[in-house]
Amino acid sequence: MNGQNAGGEFQTVAGLSHTAIRTRNILDSVRYYTEVLGLREAFRMYGEDGSLATVYLFIAPGQYLELFSGGVREGISGSGVVGFCNICLMTNDVRRSFEAVRNAGGPLDSDIRRGKSRCLMFWTHDPDGTEIEIMEMPPESLQAQADYRFRKPVSADGTD
Repeated sequence: MNGQNAGGEFQTVAGLSHTAIRTRNILDSVRYYTEVLGLREAFRMYGEDGSLATVYLFIAPGQYLELFSGGVREGISGSGVVGFCNICLMTNDVRRSFEAVRNAGGPLDSDIRRGKSRCLMFWTHDPDGTEIEIMEMPPESLQAQADYRFRKPVSADGTD
């Protein structure tokens, strides 16, 4: 991304850096995201007392999942609740991803289905119940079409 919007003005947000989740048991969560979903651990950070405080998991260049330890209070989530809804992780092959989660013994909360945006997706959840959408964006999906529009170069006079 070039840091400018279509009008040539500075774009405040250039990408999504990470999603952060506070976990009940950080090691259980690290195992789920690495062994079930196949993410790779990037690095760990420790608290002043030496305990494991944070683990970053690599998704793609500049994109991470940040897991925090120390979750002790259950939150309220679900349909209609204001605030965090889910994590959506992108895949290039939703069927292979579905089978990989199944083969790793991960929970499958839905079958593969086509969303309203014409994406392909299925749902799972981590050990703390965080809802995770695994999504493939085929060319006919609204996301892929938007990606194409935003990638198209804009000429100096603002036309395509």
